[in-house]
Amino acid sequence: MKLYFDKRLKDPTYYGQQGFRNGKKVTSKNIINFGKHSELLKITDNPEAYVREEIRKWNEEYRSGRVEYTLSADFNQRVPHTDNPASSSTWLNIGYFFLQNLMGGLRLRDFFRQKTEDRKITFDCYTISRFLTYARILDPLSKYATWHKRDTYYEQPAFDYQHILRFMDLLEENYDDYLAWLYRQSNTVVKRDTSVLYYDCSNFYFESEQPDEDVTDAVTGEVLKGMRQYGFSKEHRPNPIVEMGLFMDSQGIPITMCLHPGNTSEQLTAIPLEKEVMKMLPGAKFIYCADAGLGSYNIRKFNSMGGRAFIVTQSIKKMSDVLKQFVFNDYGYRLLSNDKPVTVAEMKSFDRFDEKNIKQYNDFAYKVVEADKVLDLGLYEDVTLKNGRTVKRKAKGVLKQRIIITFSRKVMEYQRAVRSRQIERAKKLLESKDPEEVKKGPNDVRRFLKRTAKTRSGETATVEYTLDEDKIAEEEKYDGYYAVATNLQDPAKDILAISNKRYQIEECFRIMKTNFDGRPVSHRLRERIRAHFLICYTALLVYRLLEARLDDQGTHVTADNLIATLKNMNVVNVQDIEYMALYNGSEALDALTRLTMLPLDRLHYRPKELNSMIKKF
Repeated sequence: MKLYFDKRLKDPTYYGQQGFRNGKKVTSKNIINFGKHSELLKITDNPEAYVREEIRKWNEEYRSGRVEYTLSADFNQRVPHTDNPASSSTWLNIGYFFLQNLMGGLRLRDFFRQKTEDRKITFDCYTISRFLTYARILDPLSKYATWHKRDTYYEQPAFDYQHILRFMDLLEENYDDYLAWLYRQSNTVVKRDTSVLYYDCSNFYFESEQPDEDVTDAVTGEVLKGMRQYGFSKEHRPNPIVEMGLFMDSQGIPITMCLHPGNTSEQLTAIPLEKEVMKMLPGAKFIYCADAGLGSYNIRKFNSMGGRAFIVTQSIKKMSDVLKQFVFNDYGYRLLSNDKPVTVAEMKSFDRFDEKNIKQYNDFAYKVVEADKVLDLGLYEDVTLKNGRTVKRKAKGVLKQRIIITFSRKVMEYQRAVRSRQIERAKKLLESKDPEEVKKGPNDVRRFLKRTAKTRSGETATVEYTLDEDKIAEEEKYDGYYAVATNLQDPAKDILAISNKRYQIEECFRIMKTNFDGRPVSHRLRERIRAHFLICYTALLVYRLLEARLDDQGTHVTADNLIATLKNMNVVNVQDIEYMALYNGSEALDALTRLTMLPLDRLHYRPKELNSMIKKF
């Protein structure tokens, strides 16, 4: 603050004047009125020297963070008029400062500088990349809506909507380099553990009613298959879909991804992407872990070479009759916790409400079978015919592996409780309406109904539905059982612990779809679709890195709480003098503050404090 008074007046009024920088705007305001010269003569012989001393004291307090100043309010003053068709809020988000503090470690500014140094680019790729990533985490909307709301962030970035589209085209051009760069730089933010790589696929539906047609490249003659295609969807949506494959490390942090048309078999996506991972991790030996749908003969055999290994879920229902007999033969089972012999009959019969049986209730029974010859295991390999068609045939060959079979009383009771509710729904369906009129769902209860048709010669058949008791009994036989196949010789407990962490990759897809609104997708062009998922992938990577850093300091914050905290961290400009927080404290905010050392848990902020944080980024 500095002294201001009109020297031309005989009896000037002394003011304390402070300059404020609000973004690109610099203003000066008289924040303290010390009074007229004649009034100050009553308390001092030298009013000007007196005021300067008061200003010096005020500046010292200001630097220490505690000041007093006078604000005036005119309750008849109207809000500033604009030509916008609708009024908008004037609050600004600063929660993204935490994201940027971590995102700076990815050095994306250097990446885009390298990719655009020989091109005439009139926009800042790094700024667009940052704010598209922030928006995907904090306020996931369409690209146009994101551009329209860019002024809700403290920095208020200046770029046009067309720049977003041009940036997405440039991002897609460098698809592979971008993913490799993200992995290398993320290793400097969080030490990556690539001893186990988890793989899974998921589908994203589009706001479209027609699939894409194949396109032939005019230069190379290559036929590019349309990205949006009809394929299998667990939600049974009548929309074209795109398939994403995702590799994740043992900490739940993504490593890389791939995109394929929605009608692509997921088993064809694992090996090509794994080869890309091997380029990113030259000489690395890792364990491939996936569910049964991504554990075909080809995938298992590929991961039996080069020092790699595999752990994949094995469907018991698809085992050969000989192996099924081994599963249900109540011999050779041991408790997973202490290797004591136990039988499945004992696991099913003990009183689980007795306190002394709690440990056994939470325990598993297991046994291991060597299954080197897997000709009749139910595995299939993909074979390409001369006409280019790919078909599945029974795998022929020898694969070194063993199968770990487990039984859990708790899982058995859970599965039977779910089936019990489904059977009740099936009974109500028999009483209320025609089962043929019921729409199919992911948990279709009609599988428990048996359709029989009775007729006499020359008469119309009478259709009846009854509960299929044999079907129910057949399903109950598998309750509580679970199996994984592996070529490792490690203890069963360690292998199962690795397999049990597969839930994290399912969580990655859930975050991307639910929290980041990765679908439905409204883009039409192949390049924009690929760029859209690169942005979603970047947002997932930044979030997972932040989550890992929080876990390292002993603080776990759920995705909903963390994102809600960042989204609600808004401030309002108070007459260009200060910014006042419009949010309260929380455990998530305390954890973020400790992690980044950014003082964003205050009620009042001086503009220069927030500006200095941005400069550091």
